[in-house]
Amino acid sequence: MHDLIVIGAGPAGLAAALAAREAGLEKILIVERDAEPGGILNQCIHNGFGIEYFKEELTGPEYAERFISDLSKTDIELMTDTMALRVTGNTVHALSAKGGYRVLPAKSVILAMGCRERARGSVALPGDRPSGILTAGTAQRYVNIEGLAVGKRVVVLGSGDIGLIMARRMTLEGAKVLACVELMPYSGGLNRNIVQCLNDYDIPLYLSHTVTGIRGKKRLTGVTVSRVDDCFHPVPGTEIDFFCDTLLLSVGLIPENELTRAAGIKMDPRTRGAVVYENNETSLPGVFACGNVLHVHDIADLVTVESQRAGRAAARYVLHGKTPDSSVVSVQYGEGLVYALPQKIRIKIADDVTTVYFRVNRIFCSGTVHVYGLCGEIASFKRTHMAPGEMQRIKLSRELLQKSGGEITVSAKEADA
Repeated sequence: MHDLIVIGAGPAGLAAALAAREAGLEKILIVERDAEPGGILNQCIHNGFGIEYFKEELTGPEYAERFISDLSKTDIELMTDTMALRVTGNTVHALSAKGGYRVLPAKSVILAMGCRERARGSVALPGDRPSGILTAGTAQRYVNIEGLAVGKRVVVLGSGDIGLIMARRMTLEGAKVLACVELMPYSGGLNRNIVQCLNDYDIPLYLSHTVTGIRGKKRLTGVTVSRVDDCFHPVPGTEIDFFCDTLLLSVGLIPENELTRAAGIKMDPRTRGAVVYENNETSLPGVFACGNVLHVHDIADLVTVESQRAGRAAARYVLHGKTPDSSVVSVQYGEGLVYALPQKIRIKIADDVTTVYFRVNRIFCSGTVHVYGLCGEIASFKRTHMAPGEMQRIKLSRELLQKSGGEITVSAKEADA
């Protein structure tokens, strides 16, 4: 029996396994469905990784290699070409290309399966169904891993980070990127990516617009883009026709949680990930979740920090037994927020300072984050800028949590409100 099984060898799984090993666990297995560790980082050849964690700028493969190199210096077992099929309690059922069907019992499990892209079917694009319509992540793999050209005249639907990055990447490959089209009145990506990927290459960004028509039989020949009103309905008379052979979809990411739901773990409908305590433990004792399978992150550096916490928590669970019951503070999200997590904080066993992560639902040029307990406000934090595409963090001390009365609500308001 293993002390710990980690499902996924991307940035989350690698960091979690290494942290658990450093914390004293000896028998650790990582299960990875791909042929190589590294996850999505292997196809992210652009720089911008590691600025916060390593204090230097790295490409995705360079960032992954730091952890893969550390992994090679340990006795952690890595099982590639292996698909985790089911998690029952602390047992992982998997199908391996080499070993066939495997039943792998463990004392603890970390879920680090990452996320997947929304495809065309989830956004109900009208029009024909020609080739040339693909997700931005698929295009990224074709170009960066397979060495294939995906198109010459490109429109990007959605302004998430991967869409912005692929707008630049396609330009560097010689394609003409005609436009980046965003349904919302703000971009869903980091501001640095808007500047470096669109502005620096004179690629126009159409906010409050969407694709309302697709043309082409065998291959895409063009799309129609229209402005939308406050209810996201196309406005007649605002149509713009683009003649293009490729439409890249960057319309959101979804945590890969089929295993989590099937295991009976309590889910959060807002994050689409598991409900977790302050140490990333789920409602199933001994099972932890971290990285993009828990909630979609902006940068790999934050995935690493979160996953290391999960790894250390799994080690404590195995070495010291089930986490004892404790006074629990429920974390709620209020005005101006999309979600907040962890959803539960056990005061007595939490660190001296607990980090709460959240996203806002609109742009705040100058805002204040308020934390309310059952008896009123217990803390506030000034922010010069907050946007939906940038995950926010606040730190709450144990003393503040003890004043909450058992529940806190995190809200965001304009500074003068």
